[in-house]
Amino acid sequence: MDLSTIVGILAAFGLMVSAIMQGGSILIFINIPSIIIVIGGTIGVAFVHYPFGEVMGAFGVARNAFFHKAMVPSDTIKKLITYAGKARKEGILSLQSVMNEIDDEFFLKGLQMAVDGQEPESLKDMLEREIEYVMERHEKGAEIFISLAAYAPAMGMIGTLIGLVQMLQTMDDPSSIGPAMAVALLTTFYGAVIANVICTPMSGKLKLRSASEVLNKTLVAEGMTAILEGENPRLMEQRLHAFVAPNLRESNFGK
Repeated sequence: MDLSTIVGILAAFGLMVSAIMQGGSILIFINIPSIIIVIGGTIGVAFVHYPFGEVMGAFGVARNAFFHKAMVPSDTIKKLITYAGKARKEGILSLQSVMNEIDDEFFLKGLQMAVDGQEPESLKDMLEREIEYVMERHEKGAEIFISLAAYAPAMGMIGTLIGLVQMLQTMDDPSSIGPAMAVALLTTFYGAVIANVICTPMSGKLKLRSASEVLNKTLVAEGMTAILEGENPRLMEQRLHAFVAPNLRESNFGK
């Protein structure tokens, strides 16, 4: 579970609720018509813009913002260097014995292809093609959340107009002005919260998660290609270090 996402959401909503309660009951900020207009309208517009499957898939991708196993580039490089040394000494088939150490599906697929005798260029092409598909899925998920962040305030504005129209039509009845005004203001409030506290930050987190996952998969693709080519582990390490920031580079051979 990603702690920063959980803490961030709890802090944002916690501080808002705390501020609301300083001025009265939180119940005055709960309005069912406003919720229906903003949430229902935003989801409905999303289905107009995107196919049903893509919207539902975006919510599936959103789980990466909450449940994500951090992938440390230096750990991946260390494993690849170790496997490269083993392959040079004992042959490529010896890597079959380390498959139970891998819990990453993409890494395991690369190892299996190498053990099965795949040519280096063919292996690299297949792994890079899978990386491209992963990037496309993640980009689509982030794009949908950016769209939701745009739709929510727009639906809030529509709700505001509905509330104002209702208020103006019943000006002769003072008891109806309050509920109509509540719809007018709360729809704008809900739209702003959904856009700026949920959807926009979620899109940013998904982009970061995607970049981290793509980097890890790229290291695996390059590393497995180098192993099949019989590249010296020291040279292979330098090759892989080019993909990570200098402060994240840890040599397995000392200085």
